[in-house]
Amino acid sequence: MHSIIKNLDLSARGIWFPISVAFLLLLFALFMPKREINWLEFYITFGVVGYVAWNSDTVVGRMLDWVDLGHPKITGLGEFVSYNFIPTSLSVIYLNYFKKNNKWTLVLLFTLLSTLIEWLMIQTGYLKMKNWSFFIFSIIAYLIVFSIILPIHIEVIKKNLLHNK
Repeated sequence: MHSIIKNLDLSARGIWFPISVAFLLLLFALFMPKREINWLEFYITFGVVGYVAWNSDTVVGRMLDWVDLGHPKITGLGEFVSYNFIPTSLSVIYLNYFKKNNKWTLVLLFTLLSTLIEWLMIQTGYLKMKNWSFFIFSIIAYLIVFSIILPIHIEVIKKNLLHNK
């Protein structure tokens, strides 16, 4: 039992922040009125973004060792929710409100929100940057994800769902 609790990394500094943010975003994503996406698109997006987030963690956090969340050698609860629920919830929320006429407003808003969450994770001591420029790489990555990748992602899903009906 002691090893299970140790592996959850519950004593990590600032762990409360990613757990709180993940919980709130997930609740909002689940209970928001579905406007521009349906439950199938929600489900597909949640799976795809979660898969990409874990692969990003593997490359950026493990292979390149550019960031640490919590204990550097333990994938604890905070890291689990940080990669499983924060990017996935933000993505489905973004796509739920995404229209071509509000694209850039949402891109800027969600880039700002993602940047704020990351900055607060740094400030609470849960996220430690190593050889990663927060202001250069992170913000550029968020801009690319919200302006290019997610709009293409939902377009592909919608085309394939319509094609299969």
